[in-house]
Amino acid sequence: MLKKFTLENYKNFKDKITIDFENIAGYQFNTDCITDGTISKMLIYGKNATGKTNLGRALIDIYTTIFDGLRYVDTGVFLNADSKDNTATFSYEFKFASDVLLYKYTKFSSQELKNEELYINGKTIFNYDFEHNNFIEINLRYIDAETANTSTYLQSADIEDGGDLQGVKLPFLRWLISNVALSNDSVLIKLVNYIRKMLMITTKNAALKYPRKMNENFYEFLEGPKRLTMLERFLNEMGIECKLKLRSLPDGQKELYFVHEKLVPFYDTASSGTLALVDLYKRLIPRIWKPSFIYLDEFDAFYHYEMAENVMNFFKKNYSNCQIIMTSHNTNLMTNQIMRPDCLFILSKARGLTSFNNATDRELREGHNLEKMYISGEFDKYE
Repeated sequence: MLKKFTLENYKNFKDKITIDFENIAGYQFNTDCITDGTISKMLIYGKNATGKTNLGRALIDIYTTIFDGLRYVDTGVFLNADSKDNTATFSYEFKFASDVLLYKYTKFSSQELKNEELYINGKTIFNYDFEHNNFIEINLRYIDAETANTSTYLQSADIEDGGDLQGVKLPFLRWLISNVALSNDSVLIKLVNYIRKMLMITTKNAALKYPRKMNENFYEFLEGPKRLTMLERFLNEMGIECKLKLRSLPDGQKELYFVHEKLVPFYDTASSGTLALVDLYKRLIPRIWKPSFIYLDEFDAFYHYEMAENVMNFFKKNYSNCQIIMTSHNTNLMTNQIMRPDCLFILSKARGLTSFNNATDRELREGHNLEKMYISGEFDKYE
């Protein structure tokens, strides 16, 4: 699991900001927010323009770095506009069983690295300088990869798959995992499997009524045994009582309906909240694997607070081993009934990221009304 993340000089984060997933306070309630001594369910509050979306993009940057995929495309300004530094720093510390792995890199841009480092249990595996095209230090024997032909890597000049940026090298870790036969129990295999299953989901466009053609794959999925019933059960569990039917149209295409005395087209009549729920369902349930990490940005933008609570409880129940960060503006969710003070955070431009239990001198307990404390100004210093 991810145990610590540190970021500096990226977008609106000029100063260093750290998420320490192991900084827990030992509360004995809502223990399902913690997995193996690590925060696995986190809720972040922040005023507009404090960087909630950018924090998610930064956390997911490791996916693009390792896989060079199109799942996430970083757009706009990359470096902080007020800083004189010409690179952004990303640092990820993971724990897999008894192994601690630190992967750190600096970037000039979303695709151009300056430096890349990997440490396992405190030992340097490699430290590569892209500006001078050389290894500052390399000890591949620690991962049984000393036979790797690193000269081949040193001679490479173009990014993987013939990218447009000539002269930009691929990250060495990406090259290493693609060119070395690692054992199945290798900590690098565990790292790759974790990163491959990291997701960022935003509700920004969730309320759009998608054209029928965009739903064809989802309709094919719903044709499977009991899958339409599973969707119905999910919506009912979220507080939307409905019955659904999938029908074939004369042109051979499929359409989803609400079942009443007459069939009602789903995507023409569903509320924004219902569409957002189904969009979330589409992104998660059809996968053959469960995510390792999910960043849900403004996850409840279209939800009533009771539905938002249902969604949070759904994730705690069905994704217990997945690390999930949710962002919200909804103060109704500031409650010890579903979360706890060391898993509730405030994000601000001035103070960075601070948990509720570290944002006050008061000892927060299960009986405290956190929302009332927040509204009354208890945590103003950290906003």
